[in-house]
Amino acid sequence: MTGAADNTSARSKLSIEPTARVLDWALLLICLLASGIGVAALFTLLVYVAIDAVGWLDWQFLTSSSSRFAEQAGILPALIGSVLMAAMLIPMALVLGIGAAVYLTEYARPSRATRLININIANLAGVPSVVWGLLGLGLFVSLLGLEMGTLLVGSMTMALLILPVIIISSQEAIRAVPDSLRQAAYGMGATKWQTIRRVVLPQALPGILTGTILSLARALGETAPLIMLGVPTAVYFTPESPMDQFTTMTMQIFSWSDYPQREFQYGVCAAGVVTLLVVLLSLNALAIYLRNKFQVRND
Repeated sequence: MTGAADNTSARSKLSIEPTARVLDWALLLICLLASGIGVAALFTLLVYVAIDAVGWLDWQFLTSSSSRFAEQAGILPALIGSVLMAAMLIPMALVLGIGAAVYLTEYARPSRATRLININIANLAGVPSVVWGLLGLGLFVSLLGLEMGTLLVGSMTMALLILPVIIISSQEAIRAVPDSLRQAAYGMGATKWQTIRRVVLPQALPGILTGTILSLARALGETAPLIMLGVPTAVYFTPESPMDQFTTMTMQIFSWSDYPQREFQYGVCAAGVVTLLVVLLSLNALAIYLRNKFQVRND
């Protein structure tokens, strides 16, 4: 009886395995088809946008400020505002993000509180961006009394937005460093902080930089938090201090899309989208370059 039961279970397992393989291949095929359709749709959209931008994306467009006339409209103040915002938020987000990742990974002992903190950080990474705008409005404007729509408020709010992503990517990069390198540093008499600063962080730097630059690309593409902070949709000057009003490329594109003239909706707006895409793709290319460069150096 036992042998018959074993034969029956073996036959059932053999019949289940081909079915599972078919389901796996079917799921893989569905994922590939969905990805192909998505890429084709995105490519088609980019082609249409690029066609609309032809004739509008020129040197005058890149060096002029916004105007109510389509032929004179430019993106220079918005472009400089985006660059200045990125230059201000990256140091703030890096210091806080890497510091939190180092503490949670290297110093904090495994406990219920540590697990709760990590879970909350992962949850914050998925919070809608408009919620971060409300947080910046309540924290920096209502509580600290800073003026709405300024470069400082926008940069600090965007730093909070990308902070969870930087913490998570930095934690994963630090955990990926082999423990044998730490033990070798301890064996040579290095302290824990010396080991982290001279061994762990240089090895984890490619992953940290990649996560930081990709999260920066997300911050440059956001509009909802800036709307909640009262950032103007269009300015005609470049900010000279952190307390000046500013705008970004996304806000400027949003403003142009609301204009009734066809030249703005299908010409100037498309040129702004192409400019934004070039900046974002350049940041992604920079992330790949830095990652490969530091990986080769560490090897």
